[in-house]
Amino acid sequence: MILSDAEILEHIEKSSIVIDPFRRECLGSNSYDVHLGATLGLYRDEVLDARRHHLIDYLEIPAEGIVLQPHQFYLGVTEEYTESHIHVPFLEGKSSTGRLGIDIHATAGKGDVGFCNTWTLEISVKKPVRVYAGMPVGQLIYFVVSGEILTPYNKKAQAKYNALTRKPVESMMWKNFD
Repeated sequence: MILSDAEILEHIEKSSIVIDPFRRECLGSNSYDVHLGATLGLYRDEVLDARRHHLIDYLEIPAEGIVLQPHQFYLGVTEEYTESHIHVPFLEGKSSTGRLGIDIHATAGKGDVGFCNTWTLEISVKKPVRVYAGMPVGQLIYFVVSGEILTPYNKKAQAKYNALTRKPVESMMWKNFD
């Protein structure tokens, strides 16, 4: 079951869902629009190795926007910090974003109960397209969980993405091989 706008608001009031900043006008019938943060990340290495830690270079999106190029992989971040304590959050692209040929995630659309952070976006484009910090890029929907959660994400010792950030985060797959 997906939460309605009224249920999302009810859970925000109870702090079982946190969205910061929260803007009422971004609440849809059953979703919340999230926006592109001001920072993009680019991997320094041309070839990525799942067993290695890779550094990324950060760039700030200027006021006039930045043109993203096909065949380049960008890490983005949401403006919004979110917490979900009893629901499973899903991040999906907005149809308007998709119609510009922008994909905001390759595989990581599902969050976990207990995820408390900004969302790193895995951005690729089909054609050159200019993007702007603060533009709507996706929407969060919240699913009800059936059954007890034994260990929320923010309480897992092996969780790799718990460190609070306002910048995109590189893959931590390499930690699986330690």
